[in-house]
Amino acid sequence: MTPETLLNRVSSILDQSRLQQGALFHEDSATHLLRHEVPTGQNATVYRPLLCLVLQGAKEVGTSAKSLTVRAGQSLIISHALPVLSRISEAAPDTPYIALVFPLDLDLLRSLAPSVLPLSGSRPSDPFSIHLCDTNAEIEDALRRYFSQCETDATRRLLAPITAREIHARLLIGPHGDALHRLLWHESTASRIFQATRDIQTHLAKPIVVTDLAGSVGMSSSAFFEQFKAVTGTSPLQYQKDLRLLSARNALRTSGAKVSEIAFSVGYESSAQFSREYSRKFGRSPRLDRSLAPVA
Repeated sequence: MTPETLLNRVSSILDQSRLQQGALFHEDSATHLLRHEVPTGQNATVYRPLLCLVLQGAKEVGTSAKSLTVRAGQSLIISHALPVLSRISEAAPDTPYIALVFPLDLDLLRSLAPSVLPLSGSRPSDPFSIHLCDTNAEIEDALRRYFSQCETDATRRLLAPITAREIHARLLIGPHGDALHRLLWHESTASRIFQATRDIQTHLAKPIVVTDLAGSVGMSSSAFFEQFKAVTGTSPLQYQKDLRLLSARNALRTSGAKVSEIAFSVGYESSAQFSREYSRKFGRSPRLDRSLAPVA
């Protein structure tokens, strides 16, 4: 199955929605579809475990320490919740950037993993939680069928869940399999770092004590710090700060709470410090950012 087949199907869904620019949550398939006709500025957001296929154009994505370019015909796996910086780098009105984001079901992956043996003798891979590779034809074909099955109630209920399971299975046996197996194996470093990132998210307003966090996942402080940075591309403290600021930005745009209230709710003890760090990350103050936010 050629990339154009999946590209045409996603483009058709976007056309039917009349979305020319931006992101669409496609409720029937529970996926996010994106189209941009021009390159964009840098955007800060949090990626959850997901599969992203770039079907046309290109996008730069990464952390402050490491960045990757994802081009048409390539896909990436995000294995951990990760604060990222991204921008659309290649897009034009006649060849817009088009991508799809398929959320990963970690419980489903765990249920499938015991039936799939990792490739023996495979070389150690980069522990970074963004894994990039060429998209294989089997994944594209499965996704094309998945979107087709989501079009009617009967096939969405009966067939789409089977194909979603197939997509997860093909990820485990395909080029992304090594990264996913490392995440799912409960004794692996990637799995321990995943547990630590989940703890940070759960207790976002609580100050981090690296020694305590390392001990909770059974690692020494030095090994934990080194591996946390290798997997997430940033330190535990910076990871928490990025999550706090992104959470605050979402609250600013979706609630009427005061800036100081939002600052305290995500763990800042000083609203002045919050404003400084917010402005440094997003390029404008919290109040200005709220006033310039697009109206829902």
